[in-house]
Amino acid sequence: MIEQWWLWVAFFALVLGILWIDIRFVGGGHSHKVSVKEAGIWTLVWVAVAMAFNAGLWFYFNHIGGAELAHQKTVEFFTGYLLEKALAVDNVFVWLMIFSFFAIPAELQRRVLLYGVLGAIILRSIMVFGGAYLINQFHWILYVFGAFLVFTGVKMLLVKESEGDLSTNPVLAFMRRRMKLTDELHGERFFVMKQGVRFATPLFLVLVLVEISDVIFAVDSIPAIFAVTTDPFIVLTSNIFAIMGLRAMYFLLAGVAERFALLKYGLAAILVFIGTKMLIMEWYKIPTLIALGVVASILVISMVASWMLSKPEEKQNQA
Repeated sequence: MIEQWWLWVAFFALVLGILWIDIRFVGGGHSHKVSVKEAGIWTLVWVAVAMAFNAGLWFYFNHIGGAELAHQKTVEFFTGYLLEKALAVDNVFVWLMIFSFFAIPAELQRRVLLYGVLGAIILRSIMVFGGAYLINQFHWILYVFGAFLVFTGVKMLLVKESEGDLSTNPVLAFMRRRMKLTDELHGERFFVMKQGVRFATPLFLVLVLVEISDVIFAVDSIPAIFAVTTDPFIVLTSNIFAIMGLRAMYFLLAGVAERFALLKYGLAAILVFIGTKMLIMEWYKIPTLIALGVVASILVISMVASWMLSKPEEKQNQA
């Protein structure tokens, strides 16, 4: 576990700087439709920043503990980063469903996702420190995490994917009963005043559902990263760096989401593998490098298979 306080300060200062750049430049700081090209460029930028940070970790650990420690920590960081990125894809598809249900124009989605990412960073930080505390106090909770991940993965494999009818969502129904709502959008505004009364816009409902969806997905992703390492610094930094590029990744995948029909099964297999890794660690500890290879292979195979499977369907629709 890293105990140097200045590393934590430096990391959070870096996060604040990245957030400022994200707010100021991604989407141009104003409402407009983010193009696939723009999203692709920013996705590459955030991946490059994460890899540069990981390179900095290697030099730091090499300085204090040698090359073996440096290799171990940087592989753990990259594995956690890739794992969070993979699991975040499912979250992106849920966001697409939410925006589609409320018919939110692409140019108004930017602000919702900005607040969604900010909320995710705060939530993940709390969950990482809470999880690290629980593991230090009750080591057996790792087996609970493992069993939960296996259960979630098997459920994802066996349960038929629903259409996601948000009209019956209990949170949405509760908010509609308790709040004064407008029927129409008012630009990027979450609230408007009408005759001295504050009304929430549909964009606010979307924001609440986006935040709740991240809570649900964090319950899977945080235990999964603890299967890679219990060092809270590596867990948190890899998680946060993966989240930082989530907004750009959303706009990148928004136009091709239907091309990844098999990705759900790949993510389910990853959860089962990571959960099994935690359950058997008392008898056999799967090396992190092997775990990285398995996660990357499952992810690539499911994405390539999905892309190839969707090509005949596209040709048939065009015919």
